[in-house]
Amino acid sequence: KPIRRALLSVSDKTGIIEFANALANRGVELLSTGGTAKLLASEGLAVTEVSDYTGHPEIMDGRVKTLHPKIHGGILGRRGIDEAVMAENHIQPIDLVVVNLYPFAATVAKDDCTLEDAIENIDI
Repeated sequence: KPIRRALLSVSDKTGIIEFANALANRGVELLSTGGTAKLLASEGLAVTEVSDYTGHPEIMDGRVKTLHPKIHGGILGRRGIDEAVMAENHIQPIDLVVVNLYPFAATVAKDDCTLEDAIENIDI
């Protein structure tokens, strides 16, 4: 099945511009969060910020971005089964998820890591 929509949300942005360009050149719609969306847009890529798609802003200093039914439903919706409930809730399928997580283990291994540093590096 073709990939029509991709969610890109990365902390390590190495290679993301080239990858996003390859997706866009294949007609894939790009959804993205905060810094990743800004980077992609600055490179001239058409990208929809997750907060614009969901209608809900990032909250808690950006720690809560993609925790929304329009995102999870788009990822978990079963093609051929869940179309009606997805349509009722304005959920579009997300065919590809591109993520890498914050470096939590490396952060908390540092001798000077504070509780605040640890909390800021929790990623789900």
